[in-house]
Order: sequence, then C-alpha cells, then structure tokens
Amino acid sequence: LEADFRRMVALSRQQPPPTLDKRLERLSRLGSLLAANEARFQEAISADFGHRAAIETKMAETLLVQGEIKHARKHLKSWMASQRVTTQPQFWPAKNRLLPQPLGVVGIIAPWNYPLQLTLAPAVGALAAGNRVMIKPSELAPRFAALLAEIVAAKFDATEMTVTGIEDEIAKSFASLPFDHLIFTGSTRVGRLVAEAAGRNLTPLTLELGGKSPVIIDRSADLDQAAARIAYGKLLNAGQTCIAPDYVLLPEVSLQDFSSKLDNQ
Repeated sequence: LEADFRRMVALSRQQPPPTLDKRLERLSRLGSLLAANEARFQEAISADFGHRAAIETKMAETLLVQGEIKHARKHLKSWMASQRVTTQPQFWPAKNRLLPQPLGVVGIIAPWNYPLQLTLAPAVGALAAGNRVMIKPSELAPRFAALLAEIVAAKFDATEMTVTGIEDEIAKSFASLPFDHLIFTGSTRVGRLVAEAAGRNLTPLTLELGGKSPVIIDRSADLDQAAARIAYGKLLNAGQTCIAPDYVLLPEVSLQDFSSKLDNQ
C-alpha cells in the first residue's frame, strides 16, 4: 500500500500536470468502464446487499456518476483556464493570475450504502482536476470492491488510479497516508477516527458524515405530495441514504391526516 502511494506521489511531483486532452481521455475511460460493466456492478452490489433491484442501482448510482462525468467534460476547459485578478497599485507593473493546479494524490474512503456512486463520483472530480487517485472501498461490500479493483486495473495504469484491498490492515493504515487531499464518506464515529489519523499529516479533508435529517411541513403544504416525496426519500435504498428523512415536524392539527396519507404510500 505505502509503496504504491509513494510511487504515485513521486510521479505527481516529477511530471507536469496532465493536459486538458489527457484529463478528458481519463474521464472518457472512466465513463466507458462504467457503461461496459454496468450489469456486473449491479449484480455485485445486489449480491453484497442480499438483493437490490438493478433499476435502483442504475437510478441512484450509475446515472449520477455518468452525469458527473458529462458535467466535468463540458466545463473542464473553463475550470483549467487561468484567471486575471486585480493587482494593487503599489505592485504595478506586476500582474497577477490564478493558475488552477492539481494537488497531487487524492485518497477516497467509500462507504457501503452507495458503493459505486460514493467511490467514483469523487474520483471524477479528482481526475478532472489532474490528480492521481487511490480508492479504499468499504469492506462491507466485498464483491463490489473486488470487481471495481479488477476493472479499474484493466482500464487505468496503477499510477493514475488504483483500488486497494479491503483487508483490516489496509483499512486502518489508509487514512494515515499523507495524501494531498482525503475524501471520506461515512459515520460520524469513523469520521472522527479518519480526521484524527489525517490530522497527524495535516492532510486536508472532505468529510461527508451521517446525521439526522428532519422534514418540516407547514400549514400551507400539500400533504399528499409531501407524503409521497417523504416516503420515496425514506424508502430509497432501504433507507440507507445520508439525507433520508428521519422524522417529521408538522402542525399538530395535520398529524392524523398526514399519518394516514403516509401509510397509504
């Protein structure tokens, strides 16, 4: 694990930032990887979950990642462009520019509930920004993790993007590597441990942590519409969604009516 990481870091410092064409090509490879193996991903995730309908994986995971890729490809040229910024008179005739540059090596620690989306969507952004990517899938989705590692290895050089194993020793040491940026999605409890490990290296972090998600219904709300939308949000992916509704706050006078409508969904 550490040897692979060090190799990535060395190349990110030695080689110039990838060109627009190279970044677009990497995004295209990621898109083709996803399209060519969609059915295999659906089967692996369903096996890990005990069962999950293919249409749910497509709707909640595959399409979202494909949308991320399309968006990145459309806007990447403008994202990479330098921007002129104001220079204060005392520094004239100097001129200032903002030059977007890759950070280097980005680590991604993914959860089990949306194993494909929350693994590859962050990778889209990291690749678009010209970084190299190291991914640690969840040990709770082993079939998906093994498949992702196999497919990524076939499409990407190990110094561009790689998927590590899910063994305990790798999981424990991954967050301790001195990444240029680390992305973690998961529980608040584990998030604290990841932040503690990353903090020893002053690694910048992006944390998406679980929590409670209230829904507020006021007197003007359409209760039929609210019940349908809340039921959808709560039942999607068997309720295992970071922003799935946890409880509802509404006027007491609406309680019985809303409860009845929710029961009928």
